[in-house]
Amino acid sequence: MTTPQILYRDEPAVTDTAIPLAEFTTGTNSAAVRIEPGEDARALLPQLDQLRLVEVNFPSFGDGRGFSSAQILREAGYKGELRAVGDVLVDQFVFLRRCGFDSFAPRKPLNPDDVKAAEGFFPEFYQKTSDGVAAIWAKRHQVAS
Repeated sequence: MTTPQILYRDEPAVTDTAIPLAEFTTGTNSAAVRIEPGEDARALLPQLDQLRLVEVNFPSFGDGRGFSSAQILREAGYKGELRAVGDVLVDQFVFLRRCGFDSFAPRKPLNPDDVKAAEGFFPEFYQKTSDGVAAIWAKRHQVAS
């Protein structure tokens, strides 16, 4: 089990131990799973209602495949805790949040002041994502994004 340093949920962090995706997809009653880079998050879609926690591993800050996994899960309706684990940097924080991550367990603890500064660094966004924030073009044209 990874313990999150930062949590953006009303509920307490899920404490279940996440099992590997390959083990989860063979049939289990586990409510926590871990996705590694290169694994297809879409394999979880039939069991989304069973899950309380999905950990997405970032073994290297340069490996961005976890962003896509998060976006896929949130667009499919996953409402549980989505935890970024591993080499998570404050530079990526805003973008991780925009993709739907609401829990963070970085390998090296993040400085809370740096996280606070990162949260407000970009007041507007051009891209539509799963965080519910309207894209700037949608605001400009007064349409839903």
